[in-house]
Amino acid sequence: MSDEKSELSAKVVKPKIGSYRRHLLVCTGTRCTQDGESQQLFDSLGDKFKAAGLNEGELRVKRSRVSCFAACKGGPVMCVQPDGIWYYNVTDSNMDKIIDQHLCNGEPVEELIFHRGPAL
Repeated sequence: MSDEKSELSAKVVKPKIGSYRRHLLVCTGTRCTQDGESQQLFDSLGDKFKAAGLNEGELRVKRSRVSCFAACKGGPVMCVQPDGIWYYNVTDSNMDKIIDQHLCNGEPVEELIFHRGPAL
């Protein structure tokens, strides 16, 4: 049995993720926004991060889609980790403000925060 287990684990390739400073989790579920705004927001982040210098280097931001946070009002909704900052109403212009103020300069955008996770 242990030979069989070793053989199976030998076939599994260990994944790699490049280093990053922050990780954005964007709710793209249908209950967050009905007209696809959350997915459009997620799709726009690649270009926005590149323009702000957040696509590589020390300030690199990783982004992931999440299907539901169970915080279904005021979307698009987004969480910034490891900061534990939860944003709502993340429109295109509000995302630009979050990128500039929070992701580039480390200052959360207070008027868009609806929750703070546990302090690190």
